[in-house]
Amino acid sequence: MLGDKLTPLQRRILRTLAGRFTPPWTLTGGAALAGFHLKHRPTRDLDLFWRGQPVLGALPREVEEILRSAGLEVATIQAGMTFHQLRVTDGLDVCVVDLVAERAAPLERPVQGEVDGLPLLIDSPHEILVNKLCALLGRGELRDLLDLKVLLESGLDLERALAAAPQKDGGFSALTLAWVLRDLRPASVAKQYGLSDPEAAELATFHGQLIQRLLAGSAPE
Repeated sequence: MLGDKLTPLQRRILRTLAGRFTPPWTLTGGAALAGFHLKHRPTRDLDLFWRGQPVLGALPREVEEILRSAGLEVATIQAGMTFHQLRVTDGLDVCVVDLVAERAAPLERPVQGEVDGLPLLIDSPHEILVNKLCALLGRGELRDLLDLKVLLESGLDLERALAAAPQKDGGFSALTLAWVLRDLRPASVAKQYGLSDPEAAELATFHGQLIQRLLAGSAPE
């Protein structure tokens, strides 16, 4: 059952694309957390991964045709062999849909979910945690730090995720991540994500503790 953090448009897109591709795509990122795992924050994106595929090939065109046939307006934001980004709207709301081809197999088998009775694959929390660590290294966005905090509070193992991250990003290291995180100022932008002052302060504390634990080579308590 979907959580209430996904928008009606996101649900419509997932429902429209569910079961339409072989091999199937896997939902990951913020939407997997918002709709199925943590349900802690809304997101405006959908991240659909085709694993074990070196390139997307004709998949973006097929996705666009299916969405348009369902009455949605679709425009390409960014096109590439392994990454294709779409802007999808129903006239009332807008969702950015990222289509990604990832040559490597997932670290863990995706879990089975459903949207309005239609089956779909969803990345496991551990898989998303590893991806979030790599995303923080590459882009340093507050939403990734927030997701990382909640994932670790749910009981996931940071040390295990740190050990697995180089399988996703060959340039990953805990030391490099700690260095990148030093330039992130969570308290200064927390209000953009609707965080209260206490929540912003809590995130800032987590940020500092995470850096120290990364430098020390152990997980935050």
